[in-house]
Amino acid sequence: MFDIPIGIAGTKSLAVTRDLTVAREDERMPAVFATPMMIYLMEVTAGDLIQPYLPDGWITVGAVVNVRHLAATPEGSTVTARAEVTEVGKHTVTFTVEAHDGFEKIGEGTHVRAPVEVARFLKRVEAKKVKSDE
Repeated sequence: MFDIPIGIAGTKSLAVTRDLTVAREDERMPAVFATPMMIYLMEVTAGDLIQPYLPDGWITVGAVVNVRHLAATPEGSTVTARAEVTEVGKHTVTFTVEAHDGFEKIGEGTHVRAPVEVARFLKRVEAKKVKSDE
């Protein structure tokens, strides 16, 4: 359905600020890169990688995340995520993902995204809002 090449890869980097650490929510915790933020960076990297291959009006949404957080990264570091397409199915795209902090690999795993037509997707979301208002 989509002409997304197997093996394409991309990266995205960000600086670890206090807002991206676990200390943001709990001052008792060390100011290290939070696992959900690492996963978010991996997801955005994967989504941005294949967006140019999608028709106008389409995006991808996360469907599966299977990631290990391997090492802590302090505030002030730069983390780079890498995503590579490993499989393109009828309704999903699978990636290997990893993150590195310039010192060592801090995360690795797989991620699956599903291409969706935005208008159709939003219609389904809106239907849930109506039901929850009743």
